[in-house]
Amino acid sequence: MNMITFMLILSLTLSTILITLNLWLAQANPDSEKLSPYECGFDPLGSARLPFSIRFFLSSHPISTIRPEIALLLPLPWAIQLQSPTTTLTWASTIISLLTLGLIYEWLQGGLEWAE
Repeated sequence: MNMITFMLILSLTLSTILITLNLWLAQANPDSEKLSPYECGFDPLGSARLPFSIRFFLSSHPISTIRPEIALLLPLPWAIQLQSPTTTLTWASTIISLLTLGLIYEWLQGGLEWAE
């Protein structure tokens, strides 16, 4: 089995597992807060001079972390054509593993909880 076939099978398997987990673990009980068009968590009818919550800024931190990682993983389909594709796959897996460990750490520390 060549590397392209392996990467295709790995991608399809991982995608299927993640979609199945999402459908299984997701909570789909929307309320009026979730259905409102305001995403920042502020009362749209209140004063515009209230200070921002630090949680609003913490929500942008994962986005600024993921952007460079996408730039690192973007050349992966072309990089598997090199002489040592296993090294490329190892580095890509390491990057994805570090991102996953960071997400798990934030989750366990309560950094993703908005209610106090």
